[in-house]
Amino acid sequence: MDTRFDELLDFPCFQTFKVMGIAHDDLPSHVIGCLQEHAPGDYSPTVKPSTKGNYHSVSVSVRVTSKTHMETIYKELAKLELVRVVL
Repeated sequence: MDTRFDELLDFPCFQTFKVMGIAHDDLPSHVIGCLQEHAPGDYSPTVKPSTKGNYHSVSVSVRVTSKTHMETIYKELAKLELVRVVL
């Protein structure tokens, strides 16, 4: 992943990750579990269902320390089985 995060952001900073995935009770805990591995912290995710209820979006603010750190979090969240899109 080759991004321009380092040109656009001053690290360290807080970044809100929005994870869209299958509407399943385990989605928020999987997202938080992944974040705990790469950016340990006390997280309070916001979960919103889609209009039809097939998908949920989980939004979490995370302190990222570098471009590489941010890219790693995006990649690892995208690998989760229930996840469809990471913004």
